[in-house]
Amino acid sequence: MIETLLLPFQFPFMRNAFLISLIVAPPTALLSCFLVMKGWALMGDAVSHAILPGVVLAYILGLPLIAGAFAAGMSCALLTGYLAENSRVKRDTVMGVVFSGMFAIGLILFVAFPSDAHLDHILFGNMLGVGPADLWTALAISAPVVAVLGLKWRDFLLHAFDPAQAQASGLRTGWLHYGLLTVLSLTVVSVLSAVGLILAVALLVTPGAVAFLSTRSFGRMLVVAVAVCMSGMLMGVYASFWFDSAPAPTVVLVLTAMFAVTFGMRRRQTLRQA
Repeated sequence: MIETLLLPFQFPFMRNAFLISLIVAPPTALLSCFLVMKGWALMGDAVSHAILPGVVLAYILGLPLIAGAFAAGMSCALLTGYLAENSRVKRDTVMGVVFSGMFAIGLILFVAFPSDAHLDHILFGNMLGVGPADLWTALAISAPVVAVLGLKWRDFLLHAFDPAQAQASGLRTGWLHYGLLTVLSLTVVSVLSAVGLILAVALLVTPGAVAFLSTRSFGRMLVVAVAVCMSGMLMGVYASFWFDSAPAPTVVLVLTAMFAVTFGMRRRQTLRQA
């Protein structure tokens, strides 16, 4: 019985899938809390989609794919901020226009310049094809992101709730704003090989949403989000082995189920107190 339960761990590609889950879960979970509290959930979606043209251009020019992905993600974030501050169009509308346009450019470039890269791996990830280089790259990005968010979470929280108060307190709000955008772009790059561009948004939103429904303090929210993301990813990868399904979508389904259960429990508690 125990040998059967431990069967997935006997395969190297499954062990790598579990490892990449443990590596990318903490930064995405921590960042999801800030995105949920700041109302930037769509920004994660925008950056995830906008990375595609950077990946394709980097491949064409022979540059590291990570460099192109980060450049495209930052370009999307900065362009969205500039257009939102210099027009009457709301930020969410600007994000929709920018990320859909950049995503379309990426698709056109991908078709115009055929390559050996698989589009489905870029869009949906390839957790079962993760190698040592991918693990080290994800770790090199995830570790500094976790350190920054862990050390400066109070400053980011104050800036998210009250930018004016943050500025009056002597905080560099510009650094905090663009620092969060930089962290967001780096985090999306770190999950590129695992869950891909489209499914990355689930990791950047759902853990924070579940933690928001479960806790009343932001400090606990951070801890719960990390626990939810790590357990959801591990359960999703493990379940995908037995159901013979793709790991990344299975992970997203598990996280979605966790949100649904949490919402139901919270709703029942609210009705009892009414």
